[in-house]
Amino acid sequence: MSNATPAPAKGRIRQMRQAYTITKRNDRNIGLILLLTFLVFGGAAGALGYLVFGTGTFGLIVTILFSVLIGILASLIVFGRRAEKAAYAQVEGQTGAAAGALQMLRRGWDVKPAVAFTKNQDIVHRVVGRPGIILVGEGNPTRVKNLLAAEKKKHARIGGEEVPVTDIVVGRGDGEVQLTKLLKHVQKLPKNIKPAQMTALLYKLKALDAMRPAAPMPRGPVPTSMKGSRKAMRG
Repeated sequence: MSNATPAPAKGRIRQMRQAYTITKRNDRNIGLILLLTFLVFGGAAGALGYLVFGTGTFGLIVTILFSVLIGILASLIVFGRRAEKAAYAQVEGQTGAAAGALQMLRRGWDVKPAVAFTKNQDIVHRVVGRPGIILVGEGNPTRVKNLLAAEKKKHARIGGEEVPVTDIVVGRGDGEVQLTKLLKHVQKLPKNIKPAQMTALLYKLKALDAMRPAAPMPRGPVPTSMKGSRKAMRG
């Protein structure tokens, strides 16, 4: 019984180390930034604790604990954000990067990577949620827009007038959505359908998917890198 408890802690420490290693490759000053964050927020918390708890023995103990905890918490928050940014930077431009990001969507979303693709590795992924059908394309902007247009017509026929079909191109050009902002962009789309409509829609889409060839999606480090960093931040 006693030997089973340290395993989760070791796993979390390993995840934190991996996340720090990934972040360090793209953010060389991460160590200094975390140290400064700890000192600034810990110092501010210490000053507040001094005013609230006074200079007695008990007050000093509480103030020290309070400042250390606040410093660690602030450092973890900063580390989480920079680690996630570094993970995105590491995979941006790689085939399947958008799929890796979309698969981090939580409950209430159905993500199907590579519902359509070309031999040049232009890919369209599909997300179904309260906003309706969302088609996300990555690859050459010109080719992927043509692929998106064709997929939008197919999905519009299945969804009907009640289900909007939104198309997104991942990239850094005009009208495109950066990989780092993709999740927030999708989550902020207006809600247009109810959960019951979403369930019925998924059944209809299965028929469309059954007629498609299997997609040659990469299963390498693209999704794993970002998921690992996010898991480490959650602990």
